[in-house]
Amino acid sequence: MVLVLLHHLLLIFPFRLHNSMAGNDVHQKSDYASYDTFSFAIPLVESDSDDFPTTSFRQQVPKISDSVVQSFRSNGFIVCPNVITRAAVDALNDRLEEVLRGIYDRGQKPDKIPRILKGNKPQIPSADCNSSNTNEKTRKRGTSIGPLGFSGNLQNVKVLQIINIHKADSLFRKLETNGSLAKIVAQLAGWDAGARLAQDQVWAKPPGAPSLVFHRDSPYFMFEPSDVVTVWIALDDMDPDVGPLEYVIGSHKWGDGRVGSAQQFFHSNVKSLLKSAAEREGLEVDELEIVSMAGLKAGGLSIHHGKIWHGSGKNSSTTRPRRGLGLHFVPANVRFTKDAANSSLWKSYVTNFDDPSSVELSREDFPLSY
Repeated sequence: MVLVLLHHLLLIFPFRLHNSMAGNDVHQKSDYASYDTFSFAIPLVESDSDDFPTTSFRQQVPKISDSVVQSFRSNGFIVCPNVITRAAVDALNDRLEEVLRGIYDRGQKPDKIPRILKGNKPQIPSADCNSSNTNEKTRKRGTSIGPLGFSGNLQNVKVLQIINIHKADSLFRKLETNGSLAKIVAQLAGWDAGARLAQDQVWAKPPGAPSLVFHRDSPYFMFEPSDVVTVWIALDDMDPDVGPLEYVIGSHKWGDGRVGSAQQFFHSNVKSLLKSAAEREGLEVDELEIVSMAGLKAGGLSIHHGKIWHGSGKNSSTTRPRRGLGLHFVPANVRFTKDAANSSLWKSYVTNFDDPSSVELSREDFPLSY
């Protein structure tokens, strides 16, 4: 079997500070390329057999400079363009489509998966464009043969969430446990013990899907030590109209607020929780410095602190999906807190409710990645 190393590109953007807080129009979003970026690649090793998706990602990580570490700790995030090749992204998206249709090559369901019709690719609902029925014409214009197992009226589209797709699919698991990403995370966060994957999440916005409210990741991860770092991988080009990820610069330094429910992710006001958090810091929401991942190509990624406030707008495109993969890493030596026993996310893993901290985290469910 001949192994072919897929072509990959390292793209380096120059580093320059951008401090719109000093200006008057601080409500204007800034571009991610105005901030520090770090370049590396995780090549996909492709076999010449017909079984392309079962191939692996090669571990390849350069040493991170002190300036990149400082940028991450100061701003709360860094951006890494062109980490994964387009061919690898296409393979992952093909696998995502299969998982949404109930095809699991590892023989196990994800921890959470939306209810999607299985079988053939969806078709546009029948509608007569020549009909005089206004509702019928509107329905026809507002529909699309969507990706992600979706077909329907764009006004009623929901964001799709999968939790722990790595349990169901081998290609996602190989990427997530590759070690390259975990090693970078450990260097950025200063975790001497290494890093393990606590959870992955696919957030997929079909055309017309709504916003995701600004939030923090850390309150939902009930571990001690309480550090969380998220790697967010773009599985589509982040054009401005698809609802790219946005960060509030420096907000990882804010104080802790109350823990909200997962239902608040879908609040109609995308900045509802952010407004309250900013006010506790003596800030107005319009004074905040927000950076958008608009322009990041599929295969690029960002790495952000678990306490940074982030969210995303509506996918206003009528034809293009917006898919992203979030990998939540924690220190390798974490233990559950007592609150994990009552959490819908973690209680199924807690085998000792009297003392959750005594539970050993399994490598199958919480892969020790580095």
